[in-house]
Amino acid sequence: MTSSSKTAAPAKGEAAAKSGKAAPKASSKTPAKGGKEAGQSAFAKPLTPSKELAEIVGAEPLPRTEVVSKVWEYIKKHKLQNEANKREIVADAKLKAVFGRDKVTMFEMNKYLAQHLK
Repeated sequence: MTSSSKTAAPAKGEAAAKSGKAAPKASSKTPAKGGKEAGQSAFAKPLTPSKELAEIVGAEPLPRTEVVSKVWEYIKKHKLQNEANKREIVADAKLKAVFGRDKVTMFEMNKYLAQHLK
């Protein structure tokens, strides 16, 4: 006696799943909140730094992300991170004008930077 194995035909959804190909999705080009196109964020909008912040990052308008990057470059270049606690930034004269304090944590820094961007 020989046994023959029969295979059932896959269901419609199973064939696509087994082949690894997914059905194409419809793309939506609807604007996000505030009438902005999808993909734009508030972080990408160029902002003008205050006079105090311009001493560090320059006077031309920059996106918020670039401002933060340039401030970090300045901090590292001038070795303003506390060696014992790397999360703490010890302000020199220029940063003190921006932060209004002698020390800030890296988590507080964005709060103070936001006050100097328009």
